[in-house]
Amino acid sequence: MLGVIRILCLMLVSLLLDRARGSHNASQRTFEIDYKHDHFLKDGQPFRYISGSIHYFRIPRFYWKDRLLKMKMAGLNAIQIYVPWNFHEPQPGQYQFSEDHDVQHFIQLAHELSLLVVLRPGPYICAEWEMGGLPAWLLQNKSIVLRSSDPDYLAAVDKWLGVILPKMKPLLYQNGGPIITVQVENEYGSYFTCDYDYLRFLQKRFRYHLGNNVVLFTTDGAQKKMLQCGTLQGLYATVDFGPGVNITSAFLTQREYEPKGPLVNSEFYTGWLDHWGQPHSTVTTEAVVSSLHDILAHGANVNLYMFIGGTNFAYWNGANIPYQAQPTSYDYDAPLSEAGDLTKKYFAVRDVIQKFQKVPEGPIPPSTPKFAYGKVALKKLKTVEESLNILCPNGPVKSLYPLTFIQVKQYFGFVLYRTTLPQDCSNPTPLSSPLSGVHDRAYVSVDGVPQGILDRSNVITLNITGKAGATLDLLVENMGRVNYGHYINDYKGLISNLTLNSSILTDWMIFPLDTENAVRHLEGWPGNDSRCHGKACAHESSNYTLPAFYAGNFSIPSGIPDLPQDTFINFPGWTKVRCGLMALTLVAIGQHKAPR
Repeated sequence: MLGVIRILCLMLVSLLLDRARGSHNASQRTFEIDYKHDHFLKDGQPFRYISGSIHYFRIPRFYWKDRLLKMKMAGLNAIQIYVPWNFHEPQPGQYQFSEDHDVQHFIQLAHELSLLVVLRPGPYICAEWEMGGLPAWLLQNKSIVLRSSDPDYLAAVDKWLGVILPKMKPLLYQNGGPIITVQVENEYGSYFTCDYDYLRFLQKRFRYHLGNNVVLFTTDGAQKKMLQCGTLQGLYATVDFGPGVNITSAFLTQREYEPKGPLVNSEFYTGWLDHWGQPHSTVTTEAVVSSLHDILAHGANVNLYMFIGGTNFAYWNGANIPYQAQPTSYDYDAPLSEAGDLTKKYFAVRDVIQKFQKVPEGPIPPSTPKFAYGKVALKKLKTVEESLNILCPNGPVKSLYPLTFIQVKQYFGFVLYRTTLPQDCSNPTPLSSPLSGVHDRAYVSVDGVPQGILDRSNVITLNITGKAGATLDLLVENMGRVNYGHYINDYKGLISNLTLNSSILTDWMIFPLDTENAVRHLEGWPGNDSRCHGKACAHESSNYTLPAFYAGNFSIPSGIPDLPQDTFINFPGWTKVRCGLMALTLVAIGQHKAPR
């Protein structure tokens, strides 16, 4: 027994010594700015990072390691990540940090692959993400001034920073983790408030939670007017710009605010964002690698935004003003495609990097295999109007005038607004949103007969027909909140009154629709015999049909190794589709129209 005790004691002493050595090693790790020689110092040695942006929230957790390894094999020594507040706190005080939300695990994966991390925790991130990462529930306070020293905004920000930053502190480089620098806010010089008290508040809170040794920085466009409002003493000022910009001039702009220290382009654009209904944006490989080479030849640090874009799952896409929503795809024409596939641009970027530093040897993980599962026949289940008892089990909210999504506690998706026609509309009668108050897209029907679409940008008047007393329905879709600029306080739904023949419509029933929960219980949904095969759904007597739920099953073939595999879904002839996958059932809520 005594021998056992001795062994246990020796083991305990050994463990304590190992921990002490680890603590000692962590305390020796430093990352700082060498202002005298204009570069970073990592553990006392000159260091330059070449990083790439990757958004863990746009990539399934299953693929995180694959994407990170491909980035490492391209020659990157760091990654840059945003942390979207709304992704982790969808409701006040309700936090999500597991599964696809496990940002700490993602950072640890990067650490295991010897990738450093440039952290951008906001609270605002832009990123072509819903409301720039700010939670929609902030808008419950109508008078709130976002991204300012408004007391209500600061109180919410302070609470959030008190949750996220302590999670990040153990992952700082000096604490043994991979995080070398931390950005405060994001491109603040592009916002109208220009509130230095707000920046000072953030600086103090970041220092309080992270300590005085971490390098804090800001990022703004390489223009004096942007750096003027986006920078603050004590926060290292960096710039962002893409291919084709005069590199010398851009870095001279940074030098006006940081006369000494490393040159940093925090967002070198490898591609560009898309808008719904517009062609896919591309930037030539030649333009990207030419500018990248010149940036590196200047001795600058650079982050490639994006290195992989990924996908806007669920309702997380953002939008720009004049209102244009971003689509589900966030491919960005990046070196790694939306699906994580290797591209010509990937290898060209790698070739440039290896001219300036050594790239890892060994095989590059291949593009993920894909499989064509064939056509899926979709069975129409019910229209949205026929499904209200399932979608809104608690019944409607009644109001004299329309209420916004926020007012009925519906942040995403769809809300159905219902009233009755107060007059006979046997002849086409104008239904109007005179103040462009449809945010963002409304599918209009009278007694179940489709009338057309209103939207906030292009169609604010629609002629409808129907008898007095007929049911007027507007299914309003939130297509994504504005993520950049003055108008990020983007309220959804009918945000102003509608008129019929210039008379204000009143007495509304408002149905917040829980589509996510309803779709999970499709087994109980009765369907009809209408099936859609390919473009067959698009040939209807009317240009538009009512939005409805459709479902179809497909099989994974047996006898083929490595299945299931990734695939792509195409809806030829359809106008707009929200699609989900449950087990082997493809579920779509959508609308189709005759091809034009």
